[in-house]
Amino acid sequence: MSNGLYGIFNSNRTADDHWGKNCFNSSFPTSLACYMLDNNIKAIYITLAVKDNKLVIEPKEISINEVFNCANKSLHDLYFSFESIYKPYQQYSFDAIDGIDLVVKDINGNYLSPLEVKLTVIPTSQTSTLSEEKWGSEIVVRSATTSYCALGMFASIKESARNVREIFEDACSSIQMWDNDYEMTHKMPLLCQAVDDFQLEYYSHQKPLLMQTLWKTQGQSPILAEQAFDIVIWSDYAFSRLFLDHSAEPAETMRRGMRASARLARCLWELSKSGKIRMVDIYRQMAFGNQTDKEFAVGGSLWRKYVTPNRIQNLALKKDIVYQIIKPGDIDRLMPERRFDQTLYFTMRGKK
Repeated sequence: MSNGLYGIFNSNRTADDHWGKNCFNSSFPTSLACYMLDNNIKAIYITLAVKDNKLVIEPKEISINEVFNCANKSLHDLYFSFESIYKPYQQYSFDAIDGIDLVVKDINGNYLSPLEVKLTVIPTSQTSTLSEEKWGSEIVVRSATTSYCALGMFASIKESARNVREIFEDACSSIQMWDNDYEMTHKMPLLCQAVDDFQLEYYSHQKPLLMQTLWKTQGQSPILAEQAFDIVIWSDYAFSRLFLDHSAEPAETMRRGMRASARLARCLWELSKSGKIRMVDIYRQMAFGNQTDKEFAVGGSLWRKYVTPNRIQNLALKKDIVYQIIKPGDIDRLMPERRFDQTLYFTMRGKK
């Protein structure tokens, strides 16, 4: 164990950096993944498949070796670069691309995998009132995640750029103003169909994008459940269905999911034409009156429709695993955010 967290021997974070709220939320999931890698515990893998010529979500399992793309390297051979740019994708954008939560490299500096990292609780307050098999978790998605989704999709099939352009040409070439609410709401069915056609042809090229670490409590209480931890990996193609699946439905104005779908279609089309785009301009221009840092959110019940394995009811790792993930004594270094609602709840509850 190094830096107080299991498996993180080489990193751009020091031993002191991991314990702040914003850092711990990606350092702990990375350490948990390292533990699962060392102990040959596979993660849940949410993928996109084709059945009867239709796109369907298919849950599988995946080794952390595949997630990190580290080909049986030891943890001592890996370097975890948090909140960093995955430089192999920079070639596809004229302007500087955003950083992503975790970039896995080897100690020689070779880039292995870019991953967005989420640490989310199950159940949400909304799903906690349902029976346990319906409990879900929430995901709040940043625009950086959807931009990496587009870049990763293109990087995997760039040799087929000519064919990709043909798939998107009819839907995209007629668009006069990509930031016009009226035009875009009417063009969404065509754009979504083009993305569907693209994914039907190239879904075999999907790869891990989002690493969602779950921690489970006893209902709404703050106490950890006995089976407390697991990791759900979303492929880039499966992740995109979170915003694509309802974006073709009629709407008066551009919703967040529709905006993400339109951006994805535009990125893939423009990349297929020239191999290089102005990513920042696309995302800034196509705001449709919404803030640009938050892309969209997925509630617990919708999440559970995609993440269907029974394993969600009985997560893979027990709560006591914390003592192997975090060095004894280092839990005291955590500095939880003091929230007024929390203070009121614990101070005044039961008093009259």
